Order: sequence, then C-alpha cells, then structure tokens
Amino acid sequence: MTKRLTLLVLFFLFAVGAQAQEFTPIQYEEYKLDNGLTVILHTDRTAPTAMTYVLYRVGSKDEVTGRTGFAHFFEHLMFEGTKNIKRGQIDKLVTAAGGVLNASTSFDQTDYFFKVPINQLELALWIESERMAHLVVDSQGVETQRKVVKEELKQRYEGRPFGTLGDNLFKNTFKGTPYEWMPIGVAQDINSASIQEFLEFHEKYYLPNNACLVVGGDLDVDQTKQWIKKYFGSIPAGNNPERRTIVIPKQTEPRELIVEEAVTPLPAYIESYVTVDYRNDDAYALELLGNVLSSGKSSRLYQRLVDNEQLALQASSFGMPLDKAGMFAFFSIANAGVEFAQIETAIKEEIAKVQRDGVTEEEFNKVRNAKETSFTRSFLSLDSKLRNLAAYSLFYGQTDLVNKELEKYMSVTRDDIKRVANTYLRPERKNVVKYVVMDKNS
Repeated sequence: MTKRLTLLVLFFLFAVGAQAQEFTPIQYEEYKLDNGLTVILHTDRTAPTAMTYVLYRVGSKDEVTGRTGFAHFFEHLMFEGTKNIKRGQIDKLVTAAGGVLNASTSFDQTDYFFKVPINQLELALWIESERMAHLVVDSQGVETQRKVVKEELKQRYEGRPFGTLGDNLFKNTFKGTPYEWMPIGVAQDINSASIQEFLEFHEKYYLPNNACLVVGGDLDVDQTKQWIKKYFGSIPAGNNPERRTIVIPKQTEPRELIVEEAVTPLPAYIESYVTVDYRNDDAYALELLGNVLSSGKSSRLYQRLVDNEQLALQASSFGMPLDKAGMFAFFSIANAGVEFAQIETAIKEEIAKVQRDGVTEEEFNKVRNAKETSFTRSFLSLDSKLRNLAAYSLFYGQTDLVNKELEKYMSVTRDDIKRVANTYLRPERKNVVKYVVMDKNS
C-alpha cells in the first residue's frame, strides 16, 4: 500500500479494502503419470498467459564434501541444450514466443519456470520435457558453465562487504552436516569435477519420479493434460534416489567464528541457533517470535539496538526452516566504536525477556495480523501459487496444506512463542560469527 492517493477518503477506502481482504482457497487438480511425475493444474483467468513450474527434489544438501555446487551447476546446464534443441536455443525460443524464464537452487530443491502467452504453452511443456528426458551433458556445455559459475562466484565474493556471510553463518551453525555449505558451492569442487560425475548426478536426481510439474494460467485443462501426457508420459522413471540420513549433532556448548576481511566496513555480529524443519509446527511459532523481535522499527531489537542505545545501524532476526533442520538467527551491523559484547548482551537480555515474560497481547495481535495480511498477499501472484503447490506436494506430501497453512499460523498462541524461545534459544545452542574491521595500518 505504497501508492499515494490524492484524496484522503480514497486512501481510507483503499486501506479498509486491503485489511478486509481474505485468503481465497486455491483450486487445483493433482494426479500422477505412470512414470511417477506429479502433475498439478491450476486455472487462473486473470490474464491470457500460462506458467510451467518444475520442482526437482535435489539441492545442495544432496551433495557431498569435495563435490559441492552440483545442483546449482545444473541450474545453469539445463539451459544449454538437449537432444532435440540446439545449444543456446532454449532462451531464444522462449523469448521469441514472448515469454520469460528462470531457475533457482536452494539447500533442498532446484526449480525451473517458463511464463508464456497461453498460445505458447505447448512450446513451454515440450522444452521442459526435453530437459527432463534429453539434456545434453557434454564437454562443451560443462566447460561453458564452469566459466559462468566461476564468474558468478567471483561477483558474489570479490570486494563485497559481508559477501561471505552466508557461507560463514551456515558453516558455523550446521557444522558437520550437508547444510554447512551454500548452494553455489566451492569453485575448486566444480573445477575438479569430471563429466562422468555430472552425468551420474543428473541421472540420479533429474527424474520424473523425483519432480513435480505445476501448470497454471488461462488453461484449457483437457488440452493441457493431453500435452503433458504426450511430452512427459514416455519419459522413463528411474530408481528413487537413495538419500542419506542427515543427523544434526546435539550441540552442548556455544561456537564462535571470527572473520577478518579487508572489505569489512563496520563490525557485524551474527548469532544463530539450530531449530526445526519446516514440517514441525514450532516453525510457525518461531517465525512469529522473529517478527516480534525485529519486524519493523517498533520491534524490540530495533528499538533497543538502533533507536534507544544506538549500538547498531541495523538489527534484525530471521528464521530459516529447511527440509531436515532449521535455523533462527540475529544479525546486526554495529556502529563504529561499539564492542561486540554490548550487542551480544543486548540480544541476550531481549531473549531472556521473552523467555521469562513472553510477548504482550499488543505485540501478539500485531504480528498475527501482519502475518495474515502478508500470507494472503503472497498468494495473489500466479508464480507464488504454483511454487507453493509444488512444495507442499513434493516436500510435505500434503498439497492441500496450501489452503490450510494460514490456520497453523493463526493457531499459534502467546504461550507457544514463549515456549519456543525457551526451547531453542538456549546458551549452549548458540553460534556466533563476528566480522571484525581490520586495522588499515597492519
């Protein structure tokens, strides 16, 4: 609601309308092909467009030490070419059809999407099926993408203040687990990997029975089903990927990591705790706890660290539930001359207040209402609907949770928020990363 309106009455009406907006359940149809591919269809008549979204259950946690970055590498390689699409033509075919395309990789998944005019939906489905069935993994494509990924790594890290923050945060928090490296991987791992290793990784994970295809938009449902059967139905299933058991070691004492980099302009303090995976109901209470502590300038951390005591330029907290674990973290950039101990003490005291007294009724209602509004708005876009449908199906095994998850947030109580603060934000579970400013004269 950032647009300025000239007349106050219009602003008032707009504000009331936004607050009254309720979540509209998402209608969808879900089925499986004989090869195990999960298919979800969602009709949206808002515009004469369509979107295909393919989610593969493979991310950086499925890699091994010394061979990281493979899932992210395939995010790039899947745009190279296939048996029936010449190298470099995928982008051109989609853009020439008036569409857009992209992909992303995280710790637990890799996804790809096309958004096209509705009369180009068949093209999008054919290209996506080609990538699933006939991706070309050869020396030319691999070497091309090695260069691309190395350049991406260079841009991410070289000369960027706090560019390594994610690496150090996850390395310190999830030490000894496959969550300790970032999805982008390590340059030397990609450099030293053989084509055969890439082929084996692709053959293991990029299978119809390890994927979910969601198609949404101004669909002719019967025609869409025919195209899906035509292009995806004959792709053979593979063996269901064997997945190692990921055990998060019990932490009995805090850990600390000191980072010295020439590009660090001001001290940064990051404090993290291992929590729960996203299927655990405590993840909802932890998210609301984070909102109480740091959502907006009236939040506890911002008021304490930034406004009142002026210890930091920035203060925030965030949660990140994952497939096999989760993390809750605090992040602050200190003002010049402020000691880390001052930041650490302030955060410790704010945690202790919640653990002892809980949150106020006013704070609780504020974050609860804000979550209801943000959740509803997040499902206004076709992109968001398709992404969530795929995730709830492939990772939760409960596609209908897309229409029920708001209830989980709304069922969180003040006692739940107090309980999770006491359960997970314990001193022996604390992990600290400190970015120190190097002495320019040393």
